[in-house]
Amino acid sequence: MKLNRLLLVVLGFASLTAKAQLGTPKETFTKADTLRGDFSSPLRACYDINYYHLDVKFDIDNKFISGSTLFKFTATQDFTKLQFDLFANLKVEKVVYKGQELPYTREFNAVFVTFPNTIAKGSLDEFTVYYSGNPVIAKNAPWDGGVVYTVDSLKRPWVATACQGLGASVWWPNKDQQADEVDSALISISVPNGLKDVSNGRLRKVTKLKDGYTRFDWFVDNPINNYDIEANIGDYTHFNDTYNGEKGKLTLDYWVLPYHLEQAKKQFGLNVAPMIKAFEHWFGPYPFYEDGYKLIETPHLGMEHQSGTAYGNHFVNGYYSRGKGIDLSGTGWGLKWDYIIVHESGHEWFGNNITSKDLADMWIHESFTDYSESLFVETYYGKQAGLEYVHGLRNGISNDRPVVGPYGVNKEGSEDMYDKGSVLLNMIRTIINDDEKWRDILRGLNKTFYHKTVTYDDITGFINKESGIDFTSFFDQYLHHSTLPILVFNNYKGKLYCHWTSCAPGLEMPVRMKVKGGEYKFVNVGQYPTAVNIDGVTEDNVEVDTFNYYIGVLKN
Repeated sequence: MKLNRLLLVVLGFASLTAKAQLGTPKETFTKADTLRGDFSSPLRACYDINYYHLDVKFDIDNKFISGSTLFKFTATQDFTKLQFDLFANLKVEKVVYKGQELPYTREFNAVFVTFPNTIAKGSLDEFTVYYSGNPVIAKNAPWDGGVVYTVDSLKRPWVATACQGLGASVWWPNKDQQADEVDSALISISVPNGLKDVSNGRLRKVTKLKDGYTRFDWFVDNPINNYDIEANIGDYTHFNDTYNGEKGKLTLDYWVLPYHLEQAKKQFGLNVAPMIKAFEHWFGPYPFYEDGYKLIETPHLGMEHQSGTAYGNHFVNGYYSRGKGIDLSGTGWGLKWDYIIVHESGHEWFGNNITSKDLADMWIHESFTDYSESLFVETYYGKQAGLEYVHGLRNGISNDRPVVGPYGVNKEGSEDMYDKGSVLLNMIRTIINDDEKWRDILRGLNKTFYHKTVTYDDITGFINKESGIDFTSFFDQYLHHSTLPILVFNNYKGKLYCHWTSCAPGLEMPVRMKVKGGEYKFVNVGQYPTAVNIDGVTEDNVEVDTFNYYIGVLKN
């Protein structure tokens, strides 16, 4: 999800040179941060989650929930104790294992369960957590998340969950980190009669209960990360379509408020099939044919909930803000399509199919998805339009802190992971200088890491290997350092030289340069002076491709 922020003007060159590499203030983290963010701790690493059955009843009038989560798991080592997660304001009623209640302790939002006997490595086992309480109410979903309680324009209840970053344990018990995705899940949501719940995957069953509630059972057949699991409750109506894609017939299901039905049919009809066509071309098959594709109207702007994308863009093109659609790139290209449909659906490939193990590497989700917007533009309006779009995104870059966050504490890096990430991927494409190879790399990522969780090294290593170019120092510069590298030109004995300054140690990057009116050529630039071997080049007539390269340029 792209954060709702004011567009920032890129700093002028004078500011770039003054900013230098001042470093980032050291952050202080608590034990609570580590309990949440460390996926390698023995009490988490000891079990691999295989299946959840989440069974939750929503008492909307009292903003109260109650229910249970069944955990089915495989032991990865011998253990007698494990950790799961549930926000401290929600009560653990009991933890049941083979018919008996287990002792447990709580610390911050972590719960530690002790088993009566050793769970042997390799064994399949299960336990169930019963819980209840008033979950955190979202103040400004999806950015400040939790559970959204509101009403539609007809005063009917309208409820949604949105918890990326904050964590799924804000409303249900789970192993709340990204490294271990559950293999499949049954999501049972009980709501007051007359309302419907729409969650991920496919609807298996609707059951009228005896207490004035109706239960909706949704089954997810593919691995899914915790924050993607959703409940959307309202007076929904449904319509559907199909798309003949790379893996056959893909079901398209749409759930909207009844009075928006005609608007939805028009907007979704114009945007969804073209989006899938473009992204299957660039990234490979939609990753969740078994679970289908859904758009669900929500009271918040949107979220990439796997196989059930939350949609709140008010059926306008662009990015909805203050009653109208705006173009985040400032180029005009962003007003030709529905931002939320394209961006949030792009996450099905990057974020849902490929998921970062640590929140610190959320750039893997957001950089590629932000870049997908320009590929969508390119598909329908030409390569130059796509390049203009991604260039325009520079207006949203702040260069405030590194894109990669600190590991093991559930902390994201800079919001620049969106626009700066998109720009750096376009730079990689420019350097590779082979669009078919670039497309093969993007498709190869989704094939190699299909339904997997990944690290920084997984993604950067794959691009290095498949491109045949070592981008290690390039990734370090743009992901671990906040400032831009500056390309400095100097004359020495009648010859023009260049090198990088204000940069990460060891930066090496080929840059496109030319003499005015000539053809671009690549010049390999490092931190020591390199001769610009272009016939007739001088300090006065050298031109650098600053349209595709996000760098500073200084001529003495």
